[in-house]
Amino acid sequence: MRNACIYLIAAFSLAPSIAAAQEAYPPISIIVGFSPGGGYDTYARVLARHYGRNLPGNPRIVVQNMPGASSLTAVRYLDNAGKKDGSVIVAFNPGLINQSLLEYDKVKVRFPDYAWIGSITKDYRVCYGWNAGGVRTWADLLKRERFNLGTTAPGASAYINHAIMKNLFGVKVHHVTGYPGSAEERLAIERGELDGGCGAWSSNPPQWIKEKKISALVAFTKPPIPNLEGDVPFVVDLAQTADDKTLLNVLISPDDLGRPFIASREIPADRLAVLRKGFDATMLDAEFLAETQKLDLTVSPISGVDAEKMIGAIYRVPEHIIARARDIVK
Repeated sequence: MRNACIYLIAAFSLAPSIAAAQEAYPPISIIVGFSPGGGYDTYARVLARHYGRNLPGNPRIVVQNMPGASSLTAVRYLDNAGKKDGSVIVAFNPGLINQSLLEYDKVKVRFPDYAWIGSITKDYRVCYGWNAGGVRTWADLLKRERFNLGTTAPGASAYINHAIMKNLFGVKVHHVTGYPGSAEERLAIERGELDGGCGAWSSNPPQWIKEKKISALVAFTKPPIPNLEGDVPFVVDLAQTADDKTLLNVLISPDDLGRPFIASREIPADRLAVLRKGFDATMLDAEFLAETQKLDLTVSPISGVDAEKMIGAIYRVPEHIIARARDIVK
């Protein structure tokens, strides 16, 4: 009799979890940690238009922008006011992963502590110069007395790229922080306030490339990079020592997570499974792929399971490498 009671209690305790996986999924908010118009926002909005079709009940999905601290504000929202039921997911800058490793006392987040849903693509990152400024090659950049580069805040992927060029290769980078997103940075470049930028090559306006307004200076992703022409040096190949190559590989590894989406670790396991299954299905969805192709957006998806393994490996980097990396990106 006692065993029967235990069985009944266990069955009732599992019932809501099983039902949650089968019932229509609740409406979802995708929180983007940047202002509208940039690459993270564009990817999130394309996902929102197709994701619901691959979830039970075709739930409504809305995108909300929450810029601040290079998307750290949006990530922290998951721990604070954000719902923990799987109805809130966040798109953030993976450069924060490095910042959380190097300056945990400052950011106070650990990315293995979140539920990883997946990533639409790795970040094919390139630093470029605005051609009107006369810097068109890596050699030109090394000769420049001052090169103004913008970003949202320290810790962003772009800031880390700038810091590597400055502190490892001697490029005279001047950081200009405080931009809400890449859309505002691009306007500053066109106005001549900035000399170039660092970011996903696919996020640059197509007319910039077509009209040869920018020149790729150095790649922070190992080539080939979609739609990038010419002999552009890969930053790891520019390193002079084996230790420097190891350090660079550690610092650029979060870029492989590119355009990630995470949720609170507190969401029910069955709902996380539904979110991951729907995300993976969306990455193969014909309408989704047609729209990304039309917008010239790269799609090289990473599943939530694989992203979780990747973030675990990043957090197992030896402390002596972390210590040197702190000196490079400050």
